[in-house]
Amino acid sequence: MTTYSIIHDEKTCIGCGACVSVCPENWEMNDSGKSKTKKTKITDKELESNMEAAKVCPVTCIHISDGKKKLI
Repeated sequence: MTTYSIIHDEKTCIGCGACVSVCPENWEMNDSGKSKTKKTKITDKELESNMEAAKVCPVTCIHISDGKKKLI
């Protein structure tokens, strides 16, 4: 099973909540009104919903890597 890393650029985040809407199992809003990950290491099972969270981000501040290359 592959492990993937989520890189979230919180400085770029505008707090729109799109990632939380599509992937609430791993994304939530923090006290400053921006999104944050519940965990930064995910498995194959969690990849699809987190990829969707990255795709819907209007400022592209979510990136996912398989350790060798950036997937998004």
